[in-house]
Amino acid sequence: MKPRSMMGALAFALMTAVTAQAAEMVVYKDPYCGCCEEWAKALKAAGVPLRMEVVDDMDAVKTKWGVPEDAWSCHTAVADGYVFEGHVPLEAVQKVLKEKPDIAGVAVPGMPSGALGMGDDPSASYDVVGIAKDGGQSVYMEVRP
Repeated sequence: MKPRSMMGALAFALMTAVTAQAAEMVVYKDPYCGCCEEWAKALKAAGVPLRMEVVDDMDAVKTKWGVPEDAWSCHTAVADGYVFEGHVPLEAVQKVLKEKPDIAGVAVPGMPSGALGMGDDPSASYDVVGIAKDGGQSVYMEVRP
């Protein structure tokens, strides 16, 4: 295969994979938060199609999507009917969108240092919490050094 044909095939495969991943992710953020932008940039760089919506009442967004208060973080994203609360790592986003588990979504409560969009901390240690449709929570994924 010629180099130009290979590049075209690779681009088509990448676009198909991204399209199959999620129609579009909507990231709701407070007008004054900058780390949300960093998280969104990382997802965009990985090929996740998304758009940002600045909202004044983040509590209403979180309540609408059934995020329990003790799982709240600075931003809330929604894709394919799932909620992604806070600095959820790319691997967890991809896993949810690919496997389509029977949950409402996932969250990284608070704003842990080293989480995606929160700086580069190789010693980062936190849990990604799965949010059940009834609001219950359990560990979905562990992030450990």
